[in-house]
Amino acid sequence: MAEFEIEREEGGKGGRYVARIDGAEAEMTWTASESVDVIDHTFVPPELRGRSLGKALVWRAVEDARRSGRKILPICSFAAAQFRRHADWRDVLPG
Repeated sequence: MAEFEIEREEGGKGGRYVARIDGAEAEMTWTASESVDVIDHTFVPPELRGRSLGKALVWRAVEDARRSGRKILPICSFAAAQFRRHADWRDVLPG
């Protein structure tokens, strides 16, 4: 989907997905509960906007959730909007 690498960093009860380009970072953070990852924040710095980085970060979380059998609750307004736009991602939303 993207021409940049997205890394998943875990720590404690959550973590983040991050893309680093030219010294700048775009990130999406999440907190984990038993079977649900709550996406609570997405940020793309101005110099990286227009490259679909935010969408790519959410897409990566969707793909990881599918592989692991987890669900995603997007409370971040950007992530929630992406889920509304992509009906094919709704399989990872909680019941």
